[in-house]
Amino acid sequence: MTGSNGEVERAELVERSECPRCTVPPGSPCRTRQGTVATIYHTARYSSVPALRSGPPVRVPKDRQPGKAWRPGLVIEISEPVTTRTGDRIGYGRVSTRGQDLETQERLLRAAGCIDPLYVEKISTRQPERPKYTTALAALRTNDILTVTMLDRLGRNTLELITSAQDIEHRGNRLEILQGPLAGIYDPRGAGKILFTMFAVMAEVEREFIRERSIEGLATAEANGKFGGRPRAVDDDVLAVALARRRRIPPQSVTAIAQDLGVGRSTLYRALAEHGEAD
Repeated sequence: MTGSNGEVERAELVERSECPRCTVPPGSPCRTRQGTVATIYHTARYSSVPALRSGPPVRVPKDRQPGKAWRPGLVIEISEPVTTRTGDRIGYGRVSTRGQDLETQERLLRAAGCIDPLYVEKISTRQPERPKYTTALAALRTNDILTVTMLDRLGRNTLELITSAQDIEHRGNRLEILQGPLAGIYDPRGAGKILFTMFAVMAEVEREFIRERSIEGLATAEANGKFGGRPRAVDDDVLAVALARRRRIPPQSVTAIAQDLGVGRSTLYRALAEHGEAD
């Protein structure tokens, strides 16, 4: 090989094992779907090398003729056998704080073979951070799979769903969805990516429909004088009703709204204060 010593050394480390993405054998550069030599080794291949996992992308040396027709390279003699981890299933589950439980998701994740611990959380859609999801990503090792029960458990809107899927791929890991139209291991290439984007949009639209129906139901119940049985947490639906009452002329008091909706006054006050409607 020719080229910089660092480039050649990194390439030799990568080529000690076959590529799980394009299935080329040890001693060969990665190839594209068009049958040419890739310019950069596939992430899933070099991420299995500890010394390269956190570094920049590994380029294919120039003497391998990137862009030219691919052909097998010389077999690299390895003094020690290279073993590849089979990988574990890392389970992630999520519900909002609106009176839901995680028992069903936990049961499905364990039945799918996810190892302990499962990373599950109850978190409002208004919260920008997902601590357990971040911890689950940090727990992923080479060849591990992040498993969720449904597509919408991975994110709360289209942008978050697509970004999360891309992040998992860039880490060299895979995403598994247990139920729904995209059930199975997600393929980020070609038609798989198009379908994922389409269903991500559909999931967000459905969520908005559910929210609108919930608000309409609350308004109907209020018109009929029914205010009891509301959950304690101030979720999006409860907040929408509370904001509407505060913006009436004259506005309804926070205490009265809290009593009608069945939430704590201080909890509701803090939620309204974020929107400047607590005074």
